[in-house]
Amino acid sequence: MTAGATPALAAIALRGCCPRCGKASMFAGVIAFAPRCRVCGLDFAAFNVGDGAASFLILIVGAIVTGLAIWVELAFEPPWWLHVLLWLPLTIALTLALLRVSKALLLALEFRNNAGEGHL
Repeated sequence: MTAGATPALAAIALRGCCPRCGKASMFAGVIAFAPRCRVCGLDFAAFNVGDGAASFLILIVGAIVTGLAIWVELAFEPPWWLHVLLWLPLTIALTLALLRVSKALLLALEFRNNAGEGHL
């Protein structure tokens, strides 16, 4: 990566890269941010991602799973327990996978747009 170049938002979100240096150091766990970048020292705790990512995911994952469940019910009429076996793991997997990506994207957007708290 050349000096002054910033990585693309898609790469940041998908790989959990630091928005400043582009190295994969944003997460300390599955969905928990590291306190700071191990390479360039960017303080991830200074960014306020909050519940924005989860709010969007409730709508997105809910729409996907509900649409699929309705389609499966109308097409195959499976027993109720099969719905539980299908949709519960899918909901959890989609939420965890997309939560990590969406949190990284929101942090990268805050960094890129130099976002901060509003002042009166």
